[in-house]
Amino acid sequence: METVVKFAQTMTWKGKSPVVQLLTTVYHTGVRLTKKAMAEVETHVQRLIGLERWFVDISCATLASTDT
Repeated sequence: METVVKFAQTMTWKGKSPVVQLLTTVYHTGVRLTKKAMAEVETHVQRLIGLERWFVDISCATLASTDT
């Protein structure tokens, strides 16, 4: 696991490196967001036309503005 995390940290895209964390939290199946909560999440997500379900781009600028 440590090797995979370190490898992922070395990747770059357009000169930017990702923030990589290993998550060990167990998520319960069947838990869903309300439509209102999902609408809030979708304001931070851009989807590629034709692959909406599978290709998601989360803008760093959008997330940074909500962290304050």
